[in-house]
Formats: sequence, C-alpha cells, structure tokens
Amino acid sequence: MPMPIAPVTSSSTDLLLRPRQLRDLVAGVPWLGGLDDEAAGALLADSRVQSLKSREWLFRQEAPAHWLYIVISGAVRLVRSATDGHLATIRCVERGGPLGELSMVSREGRYLYSAESLRRTQLLAIPAGRCRALLDDQPACRAEFMSRLALELTERLEDLALLTQADAMARVVSYILRQLPPGRANGPRVVRLTIPKCWLAAQLAMTPETLSRLLARLREAGAINVERQRLVVLDEQKLREILLADH
Repeated sequence: MPMPIAPVTSSSTDLLLRPRQLRDLVAGVPWLGGLDDEAAGALLADSRVQSLKSREWLFRQEAPAHWLYIVISGAVRLVRSATDGHLATIRCVERGGPLGELSMVSREGRYLYSAESLRRTQLLAIPAGRCRALLDDQPACRAEFMSRLALELTERLEDLALLTQADAMARVVSYILRQLPPGRANGPRVVRLTIPKCWLAAQLAMTPETLSRLLARLREAGAINVERQRLVVLDEQKLREILLADH
C-alpha cells in the first residue's frame, strides 16, 4: 500500500521567527558546521520548515531525493524495505540529526530508506541541490561529509555484525555504550531514552519484552540503573566485560 508523504509546508514566517535557532541547528550538523554566516544564511533562505503528525511518512525509499532534512523537534524512524517487503528499523533520529544525506552519494539521487515520524515532529527541509553545490564549492564541507559517511558505514557494519553474530544482550550493551556522552566522567553517565522502547527494541531486532528483561538483568548486575526514560550507567567497565563475554 503506498505511503502518504507529508507535503512541504511554510517557510519564511517560521524562519524569520527563529533565525538564530535554525542557524545553530545547521551549525550542529558536522559537515555544515564550517559554513560562515553568509553561506549559512543563503542556505536557510532556500529552506523550509516542515511539520509532521505522529506516524506520518516524510519520504519513501527509492523516491527522488529533492530535500535533505534536519530534525528541529520530535523524532523520526528510518526504515529500509527488504525484498520480501519487511520493514527493518535502521535507527531513530532526534533533534539536530540529519536525514536523507546518504542520497548525496546515490547515483540517481534517491532516498536509500523511508522515514516516519514517531511523534509530532518539525524539520528543516534544505534543497538537496543546494547541499550538493556546497560540497562542490567547499572542500572542507566535502571532506567532513566523507568522514561522516565513513563513520556511518562503520556503524552500520557494526550493527550488521551484532545482528548476525552477537546475542541480544550484546546488542543492548553495544547500543548503550555507543550512546554515552563523549569524554570521561568521574560519576555515572546518562543515556536518555527519548524514543519509545518498542522502536528501540525494533532497532535492536528484539521484542520489547526481551529488551525490558535484558535491562533488568543489567540493573541487577549493578551496571546500570533505569529511571523512567533514562539509563544511568553505574559501571561502564562492567558493561564492557559483559559485551566481551557475549562475543
């Protein structure tokens, strides 16, 4: 059944109401962070703000990629359709995260996955042609884009290895470790679960019940504490030992 696609909505009014916020949003995307004020302003002048209802499709896999997106608020689930029609959750993108950038290296310029909002969501829609021109004109942006692309590929290969070779506990622990804030801290560090646990379970290829059971085991082992939508990492070394033991 065809997925309805949300139309692009208003532009200038939304942009004028909060130009600093949107400029900071653009600067938060690593391969756009090096743009000067003039280049960032030109990018925003051609951009639009788009709103989605909960469970609304933004774009479909294989559709022409006319826009790239940055999440302003809310959350979006990225899914890829297998040959048998099954939808596999790749990951979920939240505030500040870009969507559709992999289409920049697609020969036909098409989306390589579908995107669905998990709740009411606002996005900044940037013309894909503008972004391609930036990569051509700004060597630093292009170098950072390729670096991030390599990182994305590495993470997806790690996901594939975990799904095919590791058990469910290893997938959960690997996810927690990858979500930890950068740098080292003297006290506990926090991972915020801002997407529904059912979607996180789907991303990790398990049922919500299995995810809850494994989190309970980690809590009992003294590695984490679960506080509603927060995972407090009490013993990072113990998590790493669990991960090694399950490989």
